Amino acid sequence: MLEITNLNLYIDDKVLFSNLNLTINNGEIHVLMGKNGIGKSSIAKTIMGDKNYKVEGKIIYNGQNITNLSITERAKAGIYIIGQNPIQIEGVTNAEMLRAVLAEKTGEQVNIFAFNKELEKICSSLELDKSFIHREINVGCSGGERKKIELLHMWMLKPQFIILDEIDSGLDVDALKVVANSLKKYYDLYKPSMLIITHSNTLINVFDNYFVHLIANKQIIKSGDKNLATDILNKGFKEISEESNTFVISEN
Repeated sequence: MLEITNLNLYIDDKVLFSNLNLTINNGEIHVLMGKNGIGKSSIAKTIMGDKNYKVEGKIIYNGQNITNLSITERAKAGIYIIGQNPIQIEGVTNAEMLRAVLAEKTGEQVNIFAFNKELEKICSSLELDKSFIHREINVGCSGGERKKIELLHMWMLKPQFIILDEIDSGLDVDALKVVANSLKKYYDLYKPSMLIITHSNTLINVFDNYFVHLIANKQIIKSGDKNLATDILNKGFKEISEESNTFVISEN
């Protein structure tokens, strides 16, 4: 579904990554781990089309070269991102935004009754008050509420490729459980591909299988299965980075 080939990434003439390669097949979950400030979020933003970054190399999505496409074009293609601190948008309600996007996506008028019924059902599953449907996007919301609202948008828009950039950051125990269970339910139902950036295994352990990539020195230096995440958390980034043997689970 997504193939990053020989990617060199820059911001303000600073080299963030050199010759980065990553392939994510349909329905696969991949996890990026690494020290703070190492550039994990930059990868996520680059996939989404953030023009603050200079890109050399290719990003292929479903067979199409999207390296030079806009954020809007990538979103229309089915790429969706939830960041650490979703922005607030004053003057636009969640319902208004979702109706407009769905109409643009399908080319058809939204059935208001079915639309509202689905929104209310999703809110209930997220333990999110239904009043948020008609509130301005993320305005006056806590961190946990913002993450749930972004998941509400995800459920309505049904993206094929989902990027989660430390979505578990700042969540209390109960909110994290709701968020994790919602993502697992969505994955089981729609089988999207996912790229998850995290510093813990609390969220990712709801999934049965996933690939883990350790980032250091402007590269992916190790790749493995869920056991690599456990090793990183037990030993720390430095010890794992210094180990000489690199093991790779999948070349596809």
